[in-house]
Amino acid sequence: MRKTKQILLAVLVLLTLALAGCGEGSSSDADSSSASGSESVSDPVEVVEPVEFPWYLTLVNRDNPLPVDFQPPELSMIRSEKYLDSRAYPDLEAMLEAAQEEDLYPLVCSAFRAREYQETLFQEEIQRHLDRGLSQEEAEAEAAMWVAVPGTSEHELGLAVDIVDLDYQMLDEEQEQTEVQQWLMAHCAEYGFILRYPTDRSDVTGIDYEPWHYRYVGRAAAAEIMGRNLCLEEYLEQITSQDQIPEGPEEAPEDVEGEQPPEGAGPAEEGASSEG
Repeated sequence: MRKTKQILLAVLVLLTLALAGCGEGSSSDADSSSASGSESVSDPVEVVEPVEFPWYLTLVNRDNPLPVDFQPPELSMIRSEKYLDSRAYPDLEAMLEAAQEEDLYPLVCSAFRAREYQETLFQEEIQRHLDRGLSQEEAEAEAAMWVAVPGTSEHELGLAVDIVDLDYQMLDEEQEQTEVQQWLMAHCAEYGFILRYPTDRSDVTGIDYEPWHYRYVGRAAAAEIMGRNLCLEEYLEQITSQDQIPEGPEEAPEDVEGEQPPEGAGPAEEGASSEG
């Protein structure tokens, strides 16, 4: 009997030791698993903030529409009772005066447009294509190649102007051959302007060639864009990757008086039925 008790006691001791060993192993495994798990947690992903461009490099296109309630901070009346962002006004006047000194006669046929007026132009262009027999969908797609969808026009930004030759005021590709356009294309960058929709960049800009539509971007950016035959989209992509934002123009001089255009402004815009 005593022998049996001794055997049972020995068995209990062995079981106790065995269980204690399993517990230590489990704890060790758990610690190892925990350590392994903590090592496998990846570092936090760095969030890259979108680049915020200065006002003179604001990109407006189909992918980057303006807010519905956008208004340029201040507008100045230019020639032909048009309006332009006051900060670009001095350079535009200087450019036009320089052209006139060369016995050329540039005419600004369109500048700032209120969204309501852009909507009118867009609907008129759609109707023109509907009258040709296109479907509604086809007409809208075709219209968008010539007239910017409201909210995506640079004219609403207040930094774009359409300039034609006084002796040839048609908004077509023949405008390129006029003396005014030849001079502007050669000298616009000196005054901070670019030919916004070049002949071979419609796949990037989404707008067909417009040899009359000029956009203000400041002199440093304009020199780069025109000198390297880029469009604004390509230029912004490059400076973003290089983290190099060019210096901008100075603010408008104090003697340039800003004013707001009449409600629904689009004065004297007849005939300017394109985006440019």
